[in-house]
Amino acid sequence: MRILQVSAELFPLLKTGGLADVAGALPLALLAAGQDVRVLLPGFPAIVAGVADSEPVAEFAAPWGERVRLRFGRIPIGGAPAIPAYVIDAPWLYDRPGNPYEDPSRQPYGDNHRRFALLGWAAAQLARDLDPDWRPEIVHAHDWHAGLAPAYLAFAQPDGRPRVGSVFTVHNLAYQGLFAPWHFSELGLPPAAFSVNGLEFHGQLSFMKGGLCFADRITTVSPTYAHEIQTPEQGFGLDGLLRSRSHVLSGILNAVDDQVWNPATDTLIPHRYDSRRMPGKARCKAALQDELGLAPQADAPLFVVVSRLTEQKGLHLVLEGLDALVAQGGQLALLGSGDADLEAAFRQRATDAPRSVSVTLGYSEPLAHRLFGAGDVTLVPSLFEPCGLTQMYGLKYGSLPLVHRVGGLADTVVDATLEDMASGDATGLSFDAFDAAGYARAVRRAFALYRRSTDWRAVRANAMRRPADWGTAAARYLDVYAEALS
Repeated sequence: MRILQVSAELFPLLKTGGLADVAGALPLALLAAGQDVRVLLPGFPAIVAGVADSEPVAEFAAPWGERVRLRFGRIPIGGAPAIPAYVIDAPWLYDRPGNPYEDPSRQPYGDNHRRFALLGWAAAQLARDLDPDWRPEIVHAHDWHAGLAPAYLAFAQPDGRPRVGSVFTVHNLAYQGLFAPWHFSELGLPPAAFSVNGLEFHGQLSFMKGGLCFADRITTVSPTYAHEIQTPEQGFGLDGLLRSRSHVLSGILNAVDDQVWNPATDTLIPHRYDSRRMPGKARCKAALQDELGLAPQADAPLFVVVSRLTEQKGLHLVLEGLDALVAQGGQLALLGSGDADLEAAFRQRATDAPRSVSVTLGYSEPLAHRLFGAGDVTLVPSLFEPCGLTQMYGLKYGSLPLVHRVGGLADTVVDATLEDMASGDATGLSFDAFDAAGYARAVRRAFALYRRSTDWRAVRANAMRRPADWGTAAARYLDVYAEALS
């Protein structure tokens, strides 16, 4: 099957969150399954630099008239086949400071509607023979950045060739790609597309809604989240639409790329280990404590956070519970950035207790690996979490996830209750009430389990053995692609 994956990010070239990990791993899994897969990406500098041997394929006009070049090359992946990749060559749109979506002062770029409409538009042009040597059978668009691809396909004039199916994956419904309605005239869609049954959302223009309305099939990144987004509590105003399309909506749990996240082979951690040979983890912990200036205490449980610092991620619970965590003899190592108030508050706590709390603002892929390699507990107390990859990395590295039981966190972490420890199913700790008391109790349970070393080692071994392979997920996506074509 000829499959075009459309995404704004792709690991290892460009990453701001879990979307990039999925966009990088799924094509590899589909290639391993014998599929003919290519990716389409915006020409951000990091992406342009990472695509090898790129050559011009075609030129085409954006809906608002600018001429744009499409290039084709390959993304080399160490130890895996290179990923065939199209790149939209439009430096006036993509070669800018800041991150892919915001300027250095964290303000969204004023022409983001054009920058990401072009991504969907290019996907639709490829479906209409923009590249004379390759035409997809399926266009798989990821999140709001690519949300207009299904809309463009739905409104394309029939040309006598087999129809191209579309699949739209919601990675996080909270980010919807909302723009002022007057930008609709620039998108090249007919007036009928801007309606209550189209891109119109409370008077605004919603790229997310474009994907949800017009894709042949909709997926999201965990089964529990697929149910949650059909409720008013987590539907962000789109729950009615999602309920009306529930017959084409499914949840496919994300997986972990074993070539990247594997403590037995990871070159980014100082000592390798696996579930049967664990001394390397203790050495990783000692090395990280030394690196971060934490007290060199082997018996102090090390809690780690690798996250955007936002209310959604429940980091205010971590902040409120930090005194109790330190008082019980624990340490915290945090890596992340986001809300300025949270950044300042965590930085101050690290200044006040530098031997117990370490805070690194920003993102570093090597440090993230070292944190999971060293950590005893990975904190993911999110208010909502479509899937979450952080807890999966914690599972792989024996850093037991402590999670709020929602979305993909509920699907991947089995609480260390007595019965689940006895059955060998327990893989971490979870709590139900999203408040300080519920979180604090889960932290106390983590300390209690840590002090019962035999039980701790058993749960940790269960966690590290939990299957999370992309081959299984890729097979589920192939079923969805077949449904989209039927």
